[in-house]
Formats: sequence, structure tokens, C-alpha cells
Amino acid sequence: MHWPAMLAWYLAGTIANYWVTELAGFVGAYSSVGGLLILPFAVLARLISLVGILLSMRDGLRSLQSVAPVPESVGERRRSFLTALLASILPFFAVYAAQGLLREDVQAYGLRALAKNKEEIGATLGTDRTFDPGDNVLELSFNVWTVLIIVVAFGARWAWGRWSKRLPRTFAVLAVYCEVVWVFFSILLLKDLTDAATTWVDNRAVMAWLGEVRTAFGGWFPPIVWLGDGVGWLLSQAGPVLLAPLAWLTVAGVVYGQAIVAEKLQIQHRLVTEMRDRVAQVPNPVMRRLRDLGTELGSRFLPIWRAILLMWRAGPVIIASYALLYTVVIVAESWLRYGVSRWIGPHDADLFWAVYWPVIFLIPPLIVEPIRFALIAGAYDTTFGMLRRAQEARTDAAAPATAEEVDAAAITAAAGALPAARLRGGAGDSVDMTASLPPGAPAPPLNPPD
Repeated sequence: MHWPAMLAWYLAGTIANYWVTELAGFVGAYSSVGGLLILPFAVLARLISLVGILLSMRDGLRSLQSVAPVPESVGERRRSFLTALLASILPFFAVYAAQGLLREDVQAYGLRALAKNKEEIGATLGTDRTFDPGDNVLELSFNVWTVLIIVVAFGARWAWGRWSKRLPRTFAVLAVYCEVVWVFFSILLLKDLTDAATTWVDNRAVMAWLGEVRTAFGGWFPPIVWLGDGVGWLLSQAGPVLLAPLAWLTVAGVVYGQAIVAEKLQIQHRLVTEMRDRVAQVPNPVMRRLRDLGTELGSRFLPIWRAILLMWRAGPVIIASYALLYTVVIVAESWLRYGVSRWIGPHDADLFWAVYWPVIFLIPPLIVEPIRFALIAGAYDTTFGMLRRAQEARTDAAAPATAEEVDAAAITAAAGALPAARLRGGAGDSVDMTASLPPGAPAPPLNPPD
């Protein structure tokens, strides 16, 4: 039974998220930078909860468990948890922000900080004491301090990745925090810059002119405008329905550590060639630092790309079925929340709802969230199992392997999952799958066990 563990992880993440947000709001009333440095812990609590829920179901995923069993020792499980946590921070924050959950945390933090500001200002009335709230509680402008925070946090995280074997294991907590901080501040700054750019474009005279052109064109050809509006509405409605389940499936793929090796695209372009020629003139010490920086940045996006490839190989039927079931679960949660409110009935807003509202509306997520995560984990295990069976279906080892089989072998071998790490390539050439392993990944054994 995985349900108790999933509920425990979800409750722990929800409670920790609430109290950390409260603490960040309290500190943010006096210093916005201090509050925003604490707020990432609230999102981290959600992420730890997610990783714990997914890993608690790992022994129930048949395809993944058959090739990559859960480690038996506590130390191995702890290292597996930390690795999954570090790898999933960037994709989780992207999904968390895209679905508006990060905005909700920031709003809760802002309301708590403003309430504390109001309380402090009210306490100074009629006294000689003054209260200076300082900067805005949500102020996070593009200045030297925010850039310095991002650079220092990223540099500390890079140092941990480079010298982690020489540092105490307790520094792993600091590495997780640094990873969260630089991603969190980067997303907030990127959002502010995007909003500023959008506002600037909307206020240009050319936008008003385009609106007039569209109105005039609609008077000449109304069906074309209707068709365009219909397509825009369909995309706005279908986008979240398809993107949300796929985004969470991508996060699950990163958490489970499924390394997917794609075919290397050799892009020979004139600009690329010229850039390589210029880079070749850079001194070796500088080149090594740039290469290390590129590897560190690329390691954030490589697991995401591999998880996307896994979904692509699964085919439209599996993905569409998963998206449909995911939508059904989300709609069921809305109806369950509606039913709970009608079941309880009308009560006094101050004496009843203000006191019991958080507990009452926690009931639907406690029922639906384990089902949603089980659906995500099951969809991932299904896609992984399909690719694994595609490799095992090849019985004639001497015959040339197809592209699909090479890809499937690369996917499983890169994860250190299957023992067969070599396939026959074209005309008798062997394909060494260990050459495509990500840095630090264990090489799979060459001979299958008896």
C-alpha cells in the first residue's frame, strides 16, 4: 500500500509550504530581499513532497523495477533521493510557475508581509516609535544585488558539483538551497522582464494601428475573423489540457532518473563554424572554464530533453489517453470540492469558515492528489516498458539493428538499467552505448546475468 506514504508526503509538503510562506512574509515586512531568500524554501517543500511521492511508488512500477530495483541500503536511497531532487529543481520550477502555483505563493507571501506592515504601523500610532518598512515587500528589480545573488548561488552550486567528493555530505543541503535560489530568482526576474516588454509593446502606436486593421478586415471578411478567433480559443483551451499533464510527466521522468539518449544532431552551419574558429583562439584556461560552465548549464536541461524524447517515442495513443485521464482527475477534484461545500452547507463566515476552511478544502486534494501522481507514475512506467519491450523483441542478435532498437537500447543502457549495452550497428559495426552515458552515470555490465 503506497497510499499512506503518499498522503504523508503530501501533507508534509503542504504544511511546510504554508508555514515557510508565513515566515517569509514576516521577514519580508522588514526586508524584501530577506523574505524572498526564505520564500524558495516554500517551493522546495513542495518539490521534496513531489519527489517523495514519486519515489515511494517506485517499487510498484513493474517495468522500471524489473530493470532498476530500488536500492536496498539506506545510504543508496538517500543518495538517490538527493540526485533526483537536484535534477528536478529546474523542470519543477518551470511547471510550478507556468501553472500559476508560484504566483500563488508569492501572493500569499505579499499578503502576509503587508499585514505585518499594517500591524507595525498601527502599533506606532500615538507613540514616539516609528516604523520604516523599507523597500516594497515584492520589490525584485533587475539590479546588482539580485544579479549577485543569482551568480553567487549558481557558483556555489557549480562548486558542489565539481568538488562534492571532497566536501562534507552536509553541504548537500546547501547545494540544494543554492540551486533553488538561483532558479527562483531567475524565474522572477525573467517574469518581470517579460511583463515589462509586453507592456512596452502593447503601448506602441503600431499595436493600435493593427487593431484598426483587424477591425476593418473583419468588416470585409467576417468568416475569416471568426475562424481566427475560433482557432485562438481552441488553442487557449487545448493548450493547458495537453501541456499540464505532459509537463508533470516530464518532471516524473527526471525524478525517476530515466536517462534518454537521443541521436546527436550534427548541425554544420556557417555561423557555427565561424564561432568554433573564434572559440579555438581562446586561451586554454579560459576555454576550460567556459566548457565547465556549459556542461553545468547543459546538465540542467539534458534530463528534461530525455524525458521529452521518451514521451515522443511512446506514440500519440498513449500520450492522448494519459492526457484524457489526467483531465478527468482534475475535473473530478473540482466537482469533489463543489460537493464538499454543498455537503457541509451554509455556515457563519467568521465563526465557521474562517476557522475550518483550510481543513475542509484540504479533503479533496488528499483524495485526488495520490490518484493524480499514481496516474503520472503509471504513464511513465508504461512508456518506459514499451521501449524496453521494443529492445527485447529483437531475437536475432547477429542481424543489423534498426534505428528504433538502437534508440531503445540507448535509452535503457543510459539509465544503467538493462545489462545489454551493445547492439549491432550498420554493417557489422558495434554501437558502444557507454559512450552516450551522462557524466557520472554508472556503466551497465556488458554481459547479462544468468
